[in-house]
Amino acid sequence: MESSSKQEEEIEGYNSSNVKKAKLQSTLSALLNDPILSDVPKKPTLSDVDTLISLELGSAMRVSVLKLDGAEFDVAVLNTATVEDLKLAITKKVNEMEQSKMGHRHISWKHVWANFSLSHNNQKLLDDNSVLQDFGIRNHSRVQFIHHVVSKSSGKHSKRRKHRFFHGLNKQY
Repeated sequence: MESSSKQEEEIEGYNSSNVKKAKLQSTLSALLNDPILSDVPKKPTLSDVDTLISLELGSAMRVSVLKLDGAEFDVAVLNTATVEDLKLAITKKVNEMEQSKMGHRHISWKHVWANFSLSHNNQKLLDDNSVLQDFGIRNHSRVQFIHHVVSKSSGKHSKRRKHRFFHGLNKQY
C-alpha cells in the first residue's frame, strides 16, 4: 500500500513540476512579446538584462549602427564602454539577428574587423581600448561601418604575406 501511495505522490509531484514549468514558460513568452520589452533578447543573459537596466537608469547608452547596405540597428552599451565593448555588442546583436532570420550562419568577425572599421563623425574608431565618450559618442549617437584602408607605412592591419611553400626548395646546400 505504501509503495502505491509513493508512486502517486511522485506522479503528482512530476505533474505539478511540469505544470509550473509550463506556466513559467508561457508567462515568460508573454512578457517577451510585450511591446514594452521589445529590446530584450529572446534568450537574455544576465549581462543583457544588466545593461538594459543601466540604460533605464541612465548609466548606459543606446548607439545606432549603420551597416554598409543601409540597414540600421541599435545596441546598448555602458557609458564607460570602450570600442572593443561596442564591437562585442555589435557582434552579439548581428549574430542574434542572423540566427532569427536564417538559422545558424557563421560570420567571420576576424575578417569583418580586419577589412572594416567603425566611424563616428568621420573619425575612425581604431583603438579598441579607447573609451567611446572620447570620440563624442553619447546616448542616441550613430556609428557606421566603413571600409578599412591602411597605409603600408603604418604596418597595422597589413595583409598577410603569402606563404611560399616552395621558396626554400631551390636553395643549394
